[in-house]
Amino acid sequence: MAYKDLQDFINTLREKNELLEIDFPVSSELEITEITDRASKGKDFPNKALLFKNVEGYEVPVLTNAFGSFERMAFSLGVDNVKEIAERIKELIKPEIPDSWAGKATLMPKLLEVSQFFPQGCFSAPCQEVVIKDLSQPILDKLPILKCWPQDGGAFITLPLVITKNPHTGNRNMGMYRLQKFDNTTTGMHWHKHHDGAKNFQESKKLGKKFEIAVALGCDPAITYAATAPVPSGIDEMIFAGFLRKKPVKLVKCKTVDIEVPADAEIILEGYVDLEEERTEGPFGDHTGYYSLADKYPVFHITCMTHKKNPVYPATIVGKPPQEDCYMGKATEQIFLPVLRLILPEIVDMNLPFEGVFHNCAIISIDKKFPGHANKIINAVWGLGQLMFTKFVIIVDFDVDVHDISAVSWKIFNNTDPSRDCVITKGPLDVLDHSCDLLGFGGKMGIDATKKWAEEGFTRDWPDEIVMSEDIKKRVDEKLKKFRL
Repeated sequence: MAYKDLQDFINTLREKNELLEIDFPVSSELEITEITDRASKGKDFPNKALLFKNVEGYEVPVLTNAFGSFERMAFSLGVDNVKEIAERIKELIKPEIPDSWAGKATLMPKLLEVSQFFPQGCFSAPCQEVVIKDLSQPILDKLPILKCWPQDGGAFITLPLVITKNPHTGNRNMGMYRLQKFDNTTTGMHWHKHHDGAKNFQESKKLGKKFEIAVALGCDPAITYAATAPVPSGIDEMIFAGFLRKKPVKLVKCKTVDIEVPADAEIILEGYVDLEEERTEGPFGDHTGYYSLADKYPVFHITCMTHKKNPVYPATIVGKPPQEDCYMGKATEQIFLPVLRLILPEIVDMNLPFEGVFHNCAIISIDKKFPGHANKIINAVWGLGQLMFTKFVIIVDFDVDVHDISAVSWKIFNNTDPSRDCVITKGPLDVLDHSCDLLGFGGKMGIDATKKWAEEGFTRDWPDEIVMSEDIKKRVDEKLKKFRL
């Protein structure tokens, strides 16, 4: 199913008893974070989406923790399990190319399925029911932007869909980069050099062109998720959002910049990033569970804000896991697994554990076929898109449940000789990794926890795992049933 907009999704949360509506007065400075953090961890509050209706000093309600469970993450994308989306992707990317006209005809339904998800334009939209071009009027001051943690450098917009265009091709990109509020009409633009938004900005800077930006706040959750997904460079996230929701995204042109935005968004910020200006942004309590340090980043200047007559302001809290972003990351893990298998078909499953905060650890099971196979996968992972940031890559055999951390730990601690089975190298790390000596560059480790073969130089007999015989299991089952134990 496709939600019309964020408020349609909120109604569904309410119907499913997945929404806690908070009417007592709360502050956007720290208090909403503390309540959300307790809810995400099931302390004092149930783990539900939270709608704060009485934010001190503001008329706009705040929604947090909307994606903060496996169940909410799934039905936010209109499915019972995100693996359903993975199966749809698997069908689309099957590598077999038909060699006959009849065979090629079978590809037509797939091509038609993709083509129907291209975004559609419109001339009027709910997101433009209210238009504010007078910059002396409250703009950002109108929004209950959260200061999340005590040492944060200020209040941050934490769930923004930042839309840019490549100055050469005009191709649209949508990413999610936090925005620190500096004043009523300016924010920081926290993008890293690996992000497509930053690349578009650098290309505009080379050409000396004004770099226009639009920021959408509060969309159908499929659109919000699409902004976070590792969609290959050059593929429009709006098309991917249409694929997720099985319905095209409606777009409307902004009032002051040449960019199209989701027509049913709650709030739109229009403006530009100055080509030369930078300001200190941060610190910020990040998803690593530590504060990311202050640094210089570009400045976003707002030229117009449009919004619905009665908008809802969306926010997410990041910090020590588990938080809402953990479940978004786990959805990505499973949704894009078929794409990873297309490149490395020997991969059986993958787990990016919460504690690894997406980029610090990948546990991968493989169908091992030849000596050194685990090492091949370790090195391949470090060469793949955003997986290049992975600090620890752990490889186990096909029959190990990578989502069972106890089982994985048992294999690591018992199946490995550190002097033989660890690969240590250096490479790019996530900019938010505070443990490395150099920003975005440092050490990595690969661990081969698979069963070792003689062809890999193992000279001893590898022991069998202890397993009870099947006939004894059956006999005991029968006796337990007989005596009702």
